Amino acid sequence: MDSSQLLKGVLDVAVLAVLNERDSYGYDVVRRLREVGLEDVGDASVYGTLRRLFKAGALNSYVVASDEGPHRKYYGLNDVGRLLLASSAKTWASFAATMNDLLKEVDA
Repeated sequence: MDSSQLLKGVLDVAVLAVLNERDSYGYDVVRRLREVGLEDVGDASVYGTLRRLFKAGALNSYVVASDEGPHRKYYGLNDVGRLLLASSAKTWASFAATMNDLLKEVDA
């Protein structure tokens, strides 16, 4: 199974979950996703997801000056984003339970 295809389907909820912990700038979101085991996540995919979620009204953004280079654009969840995360988490839990039931008899 191609894990990159699975990742495409869950990237929104993964990004929302990371931002639920704390506001972050793009590369920090990428780094944090990789740290938790999503090593195949691409920079461009995450940046695109952040822009799309922002345009959809699920994120706030603000710019912070950086001592280490250019200013950084931070993203954080707003009320719409928190509702989307809660709904997505519920959908994921149901889907994962269904797949676990289907696969419980399969030798891995």
